[in-house]
Amino acid sequence: QVQLVESGGGLVQPGGSLRLSCTYSGSIFKIDAMGWYRQGLGKQREMVVEITSHGNTNYADSVKGRFTISRDNAKNTVYLQMNSLKPEDTAVYYCNAHSVNYVFNYWGQGTQVTVSS
Repeated sequence: QVQLVESGGGLVQPGGSLRLSCTYSGSIFKIDAMGWYRQGLGKQREMVVEITSHGNTNYADSVKGRFTISRDNAKNTVYLQMNSLKPEDTAVYYCNAHSVNYVFNYWGQGTQVTVSS
């Protein structure tokens, strides 16, 4: 089992910044990639960004140039730095960890991000 705990969500004005954190624990050796997904009200969950165990990243077009994923293995934490936030970034953000074949697929509880003036 892998446990994921997100933090760092909140309310921010358009153009502002937030940093989300995802602290992981458990059988992390099973995991090949970690990332962030989001689900807006009435929308399907979508991938925001993923980072593989080799450090390769894959960003959704909608966040390229604004969001940055990073990981600190010493702290067992993955971060999502979000800059130039827009109202359409409003969503519940979920941390995800999975094996390459998704046999193992884990989710955090989610953290709300609201971008509004």
